[in-house]
Amino acid sequence: MMIDTTLLRILGACFYYAPQTKTFQNLLPVLPELSSLHSWENINQVQQICSSFSQINTGDITYDFSILFEGQGAMPAPPWGSVYLAHDNTVMGESTAAYRQFLMTKGLVTETGVREPEDQFGLILMAISALAEKGEDEAIIVLLEQHLLPWAYRYLELVQQSQTEQPFYPNLAIITEQYLRALQQQLNLTPIKAELYR
Repeated sequence: MMIDTTLLRILGACFYYAPQTKTFQNLLPVLPELSSLHSWENINQVQQICSSFSQINTGDITYDFSILFEGQGAMPAPPWGSVYLAHDNTVMGESTAAYRQFLMTKGLVTETGVREPEDQFGLILMAISALAEKGEDEAIIVLLEQHLLPWAYRYLELVQQSQTEQPFYPNLAIITEQYLRALQQQLNLTPIKAELYR
């Protein structure tokens, strides 16, 4: 199975780490190169977006990060799966428990030092990368079909529609959606049909 762990790790980290963290700042120089890490279907659009990444100032996107990921005000696109899969839109719902159980069976424990739901979008992308590095192909298919893809496109759509001050996160969502759709096609995945409540 050909999964680019580098691309997944970078995208995952961008959807997880705050712009002022060292991890995020270390990624900045790499972001304009994302267009060369995958054979994108819409390469012109991706190259355009990636070249815009070279102009990012982390101070300019800190506010957008807090709106999208930390819940300052009403969150336009909550990054946790259970918000979409639980009819009362709660975090840490049944889907989170099922995903946590899945991670434990694969020996992946998300220790971020913070008590937070494991089904955070960026964390899941990084988990796929970790599974790929361990050669856990079947687990990746289960993760994508059952735990991520049922809600991921809806989440990415909401990020793209978010009224952010800077286009960074909506652009990141466009690239990530393209990558996940390519992956779904390439691995011939059939995501479980889940009712979405968001």
